[in-house]
Amino acid sequence: MIELKSPDQIERMGVTGRFVGEVLTELGELAAVGVDLMDLEHHARRRIKERGAQSCYWDYSPSFGRGPFRNVVCLSVNDAVLHGLPHRYKLRDGDLLSMDMAVSIDGWVADSARSVVVGTPSEDDLRLIRATEEALDAAIDAARPGNRLGDISSAIGSVAAGYGYSVNLEFGGHGLGRTMHEDPHVPNDGRPGRGYRLRPGLTLAIEPWLAATTDKIVYDPDGWTIRSADGSRTAHSEHTVAVTENGPLVLTRR
Repeated sequence: MIELKSPDQIERMGVTGRFVGEVLTELGELAAVGVDLMDLEHHARRRIKERGAQSCYWDYSPSFGRGPFRNVVCLSVNDAVLHGLPHRYKLRDGDLLSMDMAVSIDGWVADSARSVVVGTPSEDDLRLIRATEEALDAAIDAARPGNRLGDISSAIGSVAAGYGYSVNLEFGGHGLGRTMHEDPHVPNDGRPGRGYRLRPGLTLAIEPWLAATTDKIVYDPDGWTIRSADGSRTAHSEHTVAVTENGPLVLTRR
């Protein structure tokens, strides 16, 4: 069931979204050569505790995971792209780090992700990140009343195709609000003019993610970390967006 949010509820989600954006900005600034992933995890834990927020990831137990997720941020390095389980690993020069965070404040959720290169970037990595960011921008622009859900999906897929990247459809965006995952599912490719008609009050986590040379994925033995099947680099960009009468409103803008 799709729950439309009132303007007041969207504003409350925006409070959460601003906090998520702030923490992701901080994590990006802290991510440097020699920094341990667990240092980033503990920074996020401290900030969540100080704010009186609740992590949506802690104790998260979906069907595809192995046991509860006992961290507050997903940290995925290089060929890892989703649900990266924080662990003892010191970042190296040129690592591509994707960070994904979702929290609840006063009962309202926001979810966002970004990818950065640690130290010296390669042009291929910057291009991959840029593709996800441009796909996200195009999808946000399509999140307008009267459009269809397929217009958002198609916008992502079109940007990916323009860059020469293929799209995995197993994991994509989703509705959110009172909980981290609500209807509808938002595939990262699709046909324009199809699907649910967008209405004011719809809130979505839109999250294009791409691998450089494949659309296939594999899981780490930890049961959580998802990687490109061929070991190629990956990137992930995500914002929480509200459909309003005046157009799309990004609630997690950094």
